[in-house]
Amino acid sequence: MTRPRVTLKLATSLDGRIATASGESKWITGPEARGQGHRLRAAHDAVLIGVETALADDPELTVRLPDFTGQQPLRVVLDSRQRLSPESRLARTARETPVWLLTCTEPKPELVAGGLRVVQVETTEARPDPGDVLDKLAGGGVASVLIEGGGQVAASFLRSGLVDAIEWFRAPLLLGAEGRPGVGPLLLDALSAAPRYRRITAAPLGDDLWERYAKS
Repeated sequence: MTRPRVTLKLATSLDGRIATASGESKWITGPEARGQGHRLRAAHDAVLIGVETALADDPELTVRLPDFTGQQPLRVVLDSRQRLSPESRLARTARETPVWLLTCTEPKPELVAGGLRVVQVETTEARPDPGDVLDKLAGGGVASVLIEGGGQVAASFLRSGLVDAIEWFRAPLLLGAEGRPGVGPLLLDALSAAPRYRRITAAPLGDDLWERYAKS
């Protein structure tokens, strides 16, 4: 079984922050970058986030483009302890556009009753194991995954060597060290162990810079 291709999408400040210290993040990038983000969603089979992003932003994770008539991507949430609320936008719309919740615990009946597919996966340090996450998605027919947040999820897939490409939208503002990083701890002991990518393109997109990277 071929594992899904993984693309990490980042929308950050110049110093790599996705939110202020208080969690404010709407909107760091401009409308052109957000529009391209929707086109990236449309080009992938699944869109994946961590539960912290789901709790902070209450997103829909759907493609919202005026001319879009294709199938919506599968929406995937990594949620070790099933903290996603049945009243969240994702849960309330799960019967119309499928949502998978990948967890480390037994499925909660109230989430299953709401139409979410709750899938138990293997764990790494009490979090969903990225490799098993991709295996479960591949078993569901998913060939490509777009990771949209947050920093801990990005770091876990990067540490596992499972990110094939990066789509980075960089806004011309600075949030400082107290801002929330787009990539969490990678636990590197040496520079030689750092994940490496080669830049494919870099171009302005409105006031932002859109950089595209492929795995070296």
